[in-house]
Amino acid sequence: MVGHPHTHTKKVTDRLARIAGHVQGIKTMVEEGKACEDVLVQLSAVQSAVKNVSRIILVDHLEHCIIDAVKDGNEKEALEKLGEALKKFQ
Repeated sequence: MVGHPHTHTKKVTDRLARIAGHVQGIKTMVEEGKACEDVLVQLSAVQSAVKNVSRIILVDHLEHCIIDAVKDGNEKEALEKLGEALKKFQ
């Protein structure tokens, strides 16, 4: 299950780059002493963006990794790993 292509790699990497830029902007806001409320709003936006990119990765995992594991007869291991990942996803 490691080292295989993902359908949404470009979308994920683009979104992660935007998130990184957003976080850098928040760091600048803090350094400049911007209002706490404004910083919190931006942090909330980043949290939402991270959740959204996580969902894309989860869908990709379900569409490809789990299906491939079932085809290869490794569904038990794949489902256990999925369960562990979902516990951390909260």
